[in-house]
Amino acid sequence: MTTHANTPAQKKLPPCLDTPNCVSSQATDKQHYIAPFKISGDPKRAWLALRKAIMTHDRMIITHETNGTLHAEATSLVLHFVDDIDAILDAEAGLIHIRSASRRGHSDFGVNRKRIEKFRVQLRKSHVLG
Repeated sequence: MTTHANTPAQKKLPPCLDTPNCVSSQATDKQHYIAPFKISGDPKRAWLALRKAIMTHDRMIITHETNGTLHAEATSLVLHFVDDIDAILDAEAGLIHIRSASRRGHSDFGVNRKRIEKFRVQLRKSHVLG
């Protein structure tokens, strides 16, 4: 079963389970927490940059999208494991909340955290993050 981010008005990502294979900007514990993307300038431009960053990665597709939310899936090369990526644009707060989680297994060897940090680097290069 795939979980999707709620509407932007609710601004809630699916919670991380009690395993170390998930990171979320809305997690309240250190193990799962990752900082949200702090937008610099136009929130719509930052959102488009995130979409572009996702679409430029091999084996990653956006599977569900609404105005200000998206869900993407990343498939690993060798074992074809699927990870879920959820994002919510909070234009009022100037943030993009982000979550990346493995669907299966226990440990992800830091893959989900590294994925989000790669997105952060790409968005900084696009000059949309502060």
